[in-house]
Amino acid sequence: MKRRDWLKISGIVSSGFIFPKVYGNQLFLNQTLKAEDFGDDFLWGAACAAYQVEGAWDKDGKGASIWDTFTHKKGKVHNNENGDLATDFYNRYAEDISLVKNLNFKIFRFSISWSRIFPNGIGKVNPLGVAFYHNVIDECIKQNVEPWITLYHWDLPQKLQDQGGWANRQIVNWFSNYTDFCTKEYGSKVKNWMVMNEPAAFVGLGYMLGYHAPGEKGPYKFLKATHHTCLAMTEAARVIRTNVSNANIGTTFSCSHIDPLRNHSHDGNAVSRLDALLNRLFIEPSLGLGCPIDALPALK
Repeated sequence: MKRRDWLKISGIVSSGFIFPKVYGNQLFLNQTLKAEDFGDDFLWGAACAAYQVEGAWDKDGKGASIWDTFTHKKGKVHNNENGDLATDFYNRYAEDISLVKNLNFKIFRFSISWSRIFPNGIGKVNPLGVAFYHNVIDECIKQNVEPWITLYHWDLPQKLQDQGGWANRQIVNWFSNYTDFCTKEYGSKVKNWMVMNEPAAFVGLGYMLGYHAPGEKGPYKFLKATHHTCLAMTEAARVIRTNVSNANIGTTFSCSHIDPLRNHSHDGNAVSRLDALLNRLFIEPSLGLGCPIDALPALK
């Protein structure tokens, strides 16, 4: 479901709000794009998420994630499908990295499954999980593909969700400890780190609307999860900076261009609120600018 659709359903934005102009087919009409048009410093690569590709959801000591639990509940996903096998990256990673290389991509960004490293989210480390990501990184280097790591792509350990997940402020410490371990373990080989992937999506869809794991609904948990996610991102960045010399650190933010339906102040105000919700809510706190309370006073 698209963000525009779930926002209309949730009622977060009032009526008369937004219909982004359709530029898609016109923007590049009668134009031919070439790689060199993007400049020599533009980096081309492929990216994936652990739950999307790995499979082996309960193999070699891995603990359950919220997506394992969510997709195993009947009716939560179309056709009751799940990622138990996925594309079997866990066993076929060398083939997949070879495909990346054959596509002439120079970078492969993959995420680490938190519960493959820490089956319970904290505490005991799973050595087979640790070894797996070493193998993936080493295979990338062997094939002259630069490995980039995403620390969190939505698959929170179920054991931590049982304690409230992102709605529990303690997760800032849990995530910091996880980040500390991963960066010390892999930091000598990997210099490019994405802290999270699309926090607006996993918080909004997972803790407000319930369409994604863990399936929570309501503004109370959404606001708490938003705050704790922003705190965790910034604290994780500090940890990476400490542990990995000359690291490039970021988060993959999902952003949406928004236009008013009509040239009317009511529509303009709706655009401002939606822009704050979709685009500013996680980016601005990460930059030290605080929450966009000018457009969303409820965030106070």
